[in-house]
Amino acid sequence: MSYSINKIPLFQELEKSQNILIAGAGGGFDVFCGIPLYFNLINQGKKVIIGNFSFTKLSETTSEKVFPYCYKIRSGDSDLSGRHYFPERYLKLWFGLQGDNVDVYGFERIGVNPLKDAYKYLIKKHRIDTIILVDGGTDSLMFGDEEGLGTPQEDVCSMAAVYKSGVKNQYLVSIGFGIDHYHGVSHYRFLENVAELSKDGGYLGLFQLTKEMDEAAKYIDAIRFANDRMRGKESIVSSSIVSALEGNYGDCHVINRTKGSELWINPLMTIYWSFDLRKVVKKIKYYDLIKDTNTIAEFNGYLSKYRYELEKYRDKKQMPI
Repeated sequence: MSYSINKIPLFQELEKSQNILIAGAGGGFDVFCGIPLYFNLINQGKKVIIGNFSFTKLSETTSEKVFPYCYKIRSGDSDLSGRHYFPERYLKLWFGLQGDNVDVYGFERIGVNPLKDAYKYLIKKHRIDTIILVDGGTDSLMFGDEEGLGTPQEDVCSMAAVYKSGVKNQYLVSIGFGIDHYHGVSHYRFLENVAELSKDGGYLGLFQLTKEMDEAAKYIDAIRFANDRMRGKESIVSSSIVSALEGNYGDCHVINRTKGSELWINPLMTIYWSFDLRKVVKKIKYYDLIKDTNTIAEFNGYLSKYRYELEKYRDKKQMPI
């Protein structure tokens, strides 16, 4: 497909999509990073549903189990585990307050095969032709041989599951450049990987939020809504992105969770980087080891095996600017 300088390549790709699933790849609040995409696509007349790889133990909530490891989230649902961590529920509640009855689903923290089956259930039920995985951070772009991987388990499980689901159109978007430095990710290596994906058309360009955009305003409102109801468990990633949207810079802390660490809030955090998911998955060097896993523990075991046997890492490097 050819692109034009006055159009965003990802949205050119999505022109023929009708039924779209936007899903958080890495668990927790990742799904909130898809809110701007959701409203833009809805305004284009697309049908969109929401999913998230959940850190909440959904079997210990009142949410409706609709398929093994897949739950439909309702605004009145409760977390019965005592952890009081349920961002998907607050997202559903926030949507309801906007007058939007979008379907929101959560996936248990499982391995690739059962997650693939849960995705296939939603694909069939909602006639999904397109899945957009959203990563808050940049560790989803680590291929496996980097010195620092961040926390790739959930991201790569989601990516492998969607890849194996067979859905027609598959994309990955990442927002929050710089945030995963805290988790050991080298952004020199991130950019190197983007360059590698550019060689075969896997990189679909970037676009940026500004606070003046209606979609960004909704994202800011949703994060504040959820953070206010999850004191002490607020989203570090999205709070950092919101802080950058508001023009803060440097070691600026807007939630107590980050105090004691050094932040680099900066305008690059508000950029969406977009990719052809199939081409990203083909670059993951340990994909063949983890593609048939059933649990996160099994995934971790194979990842550890790959890392132990790896003869040479691509070491961390600072960007020479």
